Amino acid sequence: MLETSLPIRHDWTSAEILDLLHQPLLPLVYRAQTIHRHYNPDADIQLATLLSVKTGGCPENCAYCPQSAHHETAVQPQPTQTVADVVAAAQRAKALGATRFCMGWAWREIREGKAFEDMLTMVREVRALGLEACVTAGMLTDTQAERLAAAGLTAYNHNLDTSPEYYNQIITTRTYGERLKTLDCVRRAGITVCCGGIIGMGESWGDRARLLEILATLNPHPESVPINALVAVAGTPLEAQPPVDPLDLVRICATARILMPTSRIRLSAGRTQLSREAQVLCFLAGVNSIFYGDTLLTTPNPDRNADRQLLDDIGAIY
Repeated sequence: MLETSLPIRHDWTSAEILDLLHQPLLPLVYRAQTIHRHYNPDADIQLATLLSVKTGGCPENCAYCPQSAHHETAVQPQPTQTVADVVAAAQRAKALGATRFCMGWAWREIREGKAFEDMLTMVREVRALGLEACVTAGMLTDTQAERLAAAGLTAYNHNLDTSPEYYNQIITTRTYGERLKTLDCVRRAGITVCCGGIIGMGESWGDRARLLEILATLNPHPESVPINALVAVAGTPLEAQPPVDPLDLVRICATARILMPTSRIRLSAGRTQLSREAQVLCFLAGVNSIFYGDTLLTTPNPDRNADRQLLDDIGAIY
């Protein structure tokens, strides 16, 4: 029986996943591409744009993040953008070809009051433009999730970042359980889940397998899985981490595709460190979305024109 005719699994073990990660690269990519073509026959690549609505001053101590108030970085707190500014940015993103507009707030948790009411208005306005709308703003309550769903929110992003075992080496101001609880709130409200992680933070291959295990045993799988390579920013505790080997990133993308056949695998932070050829290998491995724009919150992102040229050169549908 062909592997792609089997039901989608939610019972993967870390040992199975680690075995996949250690397979020879070419057979691994072939397997991922076969599954990708079966479940995603159009093989389109979605363009998503991410805007930082509230930048800097975050009370969390995530070791990778230049927006943390715990770290001395070049990122300074900025006033929260207005509804009009965010809608204008969404209009520009749509005109440039994006179909998903993501909005980020450097918060520990969603704040009630005017800030939340503005967020709801932004979601409604972005959806009125015909764009998918995604929000990332930390933890939230069931009531907040329900209100976001009523406003039309397409997806809520809340990454797990790494394995449960390595998590305390990266973040101590929020528990892994709190992250999983947030995902439960999102799912209960009927909003699609956007959840992935970061590689290159000093974690082991076992940690990478465990992260993928947590994601792949969620039922249903996250509809969106961002795969990030660490961008080592001066002033953060991880500033001296070496760049991720691009072929390691390809392995992660291919394995994520095998584990979660119908999810959008999003090649996210760290793309500026990748050659055109490395990005094409990621697409071959099952990546079917990129973040599209000059910045990704506060870190660099490839030039829009360069992205479009690359996608045109490989004949991608976007």
